[in-house]
Amino acid sequence: MSFGEPNNPYGQQQGQPGYGYPQGQQPPQPGYGYPQAPPVQPYGPGYAGGPISMPGLMKAARVLLFVVGGLQMLMGILFAIGIAVAQDMRGAADAEGDLLAGLGFIIVLFLLAFAVWAIVLGLRFSKGGNAVRVATIVYASLSILGSLVNFADGEASSAVGGVIGLAIGGVILASMVNSSASAWFNRPRY
Repeated sequence: MSFGEPNNPYGQQQGQPGYGYPQGQQPPQPGYGYPQAPPVQPYGPGYAGGPISMPGLMKAARVLLFVVGGLQMLMGILFAIGIAVAQDMRGAADAEGDLLAGLGFIIVLFLLAFAVWAIVLGLRFSKGGNAVRVATIVYASLSILGSLVNFADGEASSAVGGVIGLAIGGVILASMVNSSASAWFNRPRY
């Protein structure tokens, strides 16, 4: 007897040929018990990633702070020069004129303080913590309030400035209250 004879009842059984198109291999049977753990890195987790970049909306708010601060600085200097020239041209000592000039210089100092505040906030965006974010929210809120006061003035020229200031303050405020700003200012610093 030979092993290769297909009609031998005592030999090794042969598989039956399939019908139709030949089928592929059967998938392996799934394992039993708990799933395996992920492979372990041989040398620890490695270094933290490189420095993360500032989100785009934060960059836009930072640029707007620099632009607004620069314009406020320029306008404050021009107003101070205008008040000084008007004071010199008036000549005679006038109590009412001196009071208005003093009030004008107080407004100029207020404008310059806001300009310095905006520039310092813009500079602190890269390293600052949550306090910078809160201070920027306060700055943007005061900017929006000032723009609304311009609307209440009722003149067309102040309304245009109010719309521009309202838009800039709104963009700065919106960029500070979203989740990417919170994540940026609360990130770990090494």
